[in-house]
Amino acid sequence: MKIRALSAQLLFQPLLPPLSLGFTFKPSFLTPIKHSPSHSSFILCSRSSSHSVKFRPSFVTVTQTHGVVIEDGDTKPDFVNNDENELGFVNIGYISSVHGIQGEIRVKPATDFPQLRFSTPGRRWLKSKVLGGENIEEVELEEGREHPGLKSWILKFRGIDTVEQAKMLIGATLLVTKEDRPELEEGEFYTHDLIGMRVFMKENGTLVGTVMNVFNSGANDLLQIVLDSSFDMLNTSGKSKSAEIDVSGQLVLVPFVEAIVPDVDMKRREMHITPPKGLLELNLRFDDRSKKERRQLEWKERKKFQKRLIAAKKKLYEMEQQHVFHGYQFGEKDQWSLLSDQIVSVNSKLLQEALQSLERPAKRWKVAELVRALEAKIINSIQISEEYFSNGSENKLVRDMQEKGLKLMSEGRMATVFLLNEKEHQGSICDSKMVENEVIDNLVLRMFQKVKDRFSVPLILVSSTQQIQSLKDLFTSNNYFAFDSEKVWFLEEEKLPIVSSLPEGQNKYKILMKSPWEILQSPAGSGGLISLLSKHSIADHLFDMGVEYIELCCPSEKIACGNSLLLGMINSREAKIGMQISFKMADSEKYFDLILSTDVVKKLMKQSNKLQFDAIPRAHSFVEKVDKEWVTVPSSSTPNSFELSCSIYSSLNSCSLDKVCIVEVRE
Repeated sequence: MKIRALSAQLLFQPLLPPLSLGFTFKPSFLTPIKHSPSHSSFILCSRSSSHSVKFRPSFVTVTQTHGVVIEDGDTKPDFVNNDENELGFVNIGYISSVHGIQGEIRVKPATDFPQLRFSTPGRRWLKSKVLGGENIEEVELEEGREHPGLKSWILKFRGIDTVEQAKMLIGATLLVTKEDRPELEEGEFYTHDLIGMRVFMKENGTLVGTVMNVFNSGANDLLQIVLDSSFDMLNTSGKSKSAEIDVSGQLVLVPFVEAIVPDVDMKRREMHITPPKGLLELNLRFDDRSKKERRQLEWKERKKFQKRLIAAKKKLYEMEQQHVFHGYQFGEKDQWSLLSDQIVSVNSKLLQEALQSLERPAKRWKVAELVRALEAKIINSIQISEEYFSNGSENKLVRDMQEKGLKLMSEGRMATVFLLNEKEHQGSICDSKMVENEVIDNLVLRMFQKVKDRFSVPLILVSSTQQIQSLKDLFTSNNYFAFDSEKVWFLEEEKLPIVSSLPEGQNKYKILMKSPWEILQSPAGSGGLISLLSKHSIADHLFDMGVEYIELCCPSEKIACGNSLLLGMINSREAKIGMQISFKMADSEKYFDLILSTDVVKKLMKQSNKLQFDAIPRAHSFVEKVDKEWVTVPSSSTPNSFELSCSIYSSLNSCSLDKVCIVEVRE
């Protein structure tokens, strides 16, 4: 299916000259980056001092006319009529996968009214992305039922009766009209209605700023307020800011409780606040530089980005991936800027290592192979029961190891890394606005609320791009859960481009494009942590702090404080790698707890070929340029691409098995 250009301007826009080794490109690095709210999946909040109600997704206005999709606020092409049909919609979930063989689909909800939204037959709408724009289609819901085990709903739409038809819907957002929103009780508000409201100080009527977003911290809801330039903030020394310091655009968080936000006027779209002294200044950073100095700094940053972009293009050119640059010949500045950001974000070294590792034979460690090694007495191991986690162990050896591990952690000799997004998406590209921020936030809250005396333990949280700001706000509002804020890092998960799996004789590993300006990407797996530690120089910081071990694990309340038993065992046995395996888990490679010595981490950083990548076959929709037009290649039941992923288990290739120890968890 061929896709039309997004606007009439594209028909008259001159093409850029062919890219050469000089890498001619549009000056997209001059385009400012737009800030987008990270919690757009919430809409309902309650101003209460006693409890917090989940948010609901805000509605978004989209106009569709003659196949051309226009987002609210965009400039309309000349050929669009004025009698366009504008509809307001509310996001209620996204389609994550297919269920069964009868055309049913599975939906991840983003609503506090799932019974109403998913079990009541009637009209719904599906929003899908098309070349950077959005397309909305009407569907008829026939029936729906809950799937509690997967925290999702299974729906059946009229006319969707086969697996192939259902697969075409994966990644789409499910909508209802804004008129269909349920009536709220007194004291409840939709997030969309709060966003954009002006905020004043109740005592003197001074304008503070504008509500930009609303978050849920678990304890209460938080208003994210962008400050007005006229507001007189105090600086870090407690004095009024100088006239040259501009606080406009800076963000502050205010708890949405009646004691602090006593007045909310929906008609005038205003609210009054009575914040405690120092609340607004908390974690606010002032820039004491003059406007001239800031402009000079911005120019330097743009020049740096330009150099990085040229270097990234050169790397892709050397890898014969020139087709990635074709998007510069189409679209507008924002789209060129998006493409430039995408190109710079590609870790070309990791990508090259991944592609090369597919061509060379290497040991691919699986849990089953570890079990065989354990049975052969090749690896040191101890066995504990599930009861150990609740009642401890009476075994003196186990207690001694646990105490040694606790001592090492109290001395700051181990850092803990949590991979918060280590999960399969079943090959679908989900709407970034529908990422389950609240689910992860609640999991983190449960993990760390009871943590004490962990001030010395460095903590690293790895999650998706959309989740980073939510995590930062969560930690800020909870005083970093007793961790030292200087020893906590928030990292975006490493991603790699998805490549084609074409027949022999063609470019087998060609990078696929989600749109002319977006590279189709997927998480690089748990092994991508080694690249992250190196890229952000965090490994060097940890080594300087005296850290000797780095724990890598999935979120779990059982190991929120670190696995002291496993750490004590590694230290006692003078091992290099230790891992905990639960044979109760259906897939132990997705729910892992592994500790690496800093010697192993340094070795893996220098010899990245020790990490083995797998090419996971997937079916993906993508676009490609054919005869000067962009053509969509829909996904099918047959895999047409490879997702490149590396498991941290491949770190076992870096040392002999006599330097590995394992804690077995048995029933």
